[in-house]
Amino acid sequence: MKKYLSKIIAMLFIAIAFSFTASAQFVRERPTHTIVVRTAPPSPRHVWVDEDWAWRGGNYVYTGGYWAEPKPGLVWVAGHWKHRRHGWYWVPGRWR
Repeated sequence: MKKYLSKIIAMLFIAIAFSFTASAQFVRERPTHTIVVRTAPPSPRHVWVDEDWAWRGGNYVYTGGYWAEPKPGLVWVAGHWKHRRHGWYWVPGRWR
């Protein structure tokens, strides 16, 4: 029984690892950064949420930045590009 349980756990671990890499969309070269002109903030409380990329039609598309009013206690952690052996992929920003 222990033998089967350890095999099942190992297969689950492998499946989870592959599902992570399968969910990321890789490109050989990361896209070039688009120059964005910021407008004036709507209020002093607003923060600029910079650079965001979305996977559309087999490529990353720049979706631009925007002003957002954070909930109290939250800070914007910017998205960034990560490189793995399969290529580059976008890690989206988030509120923390």
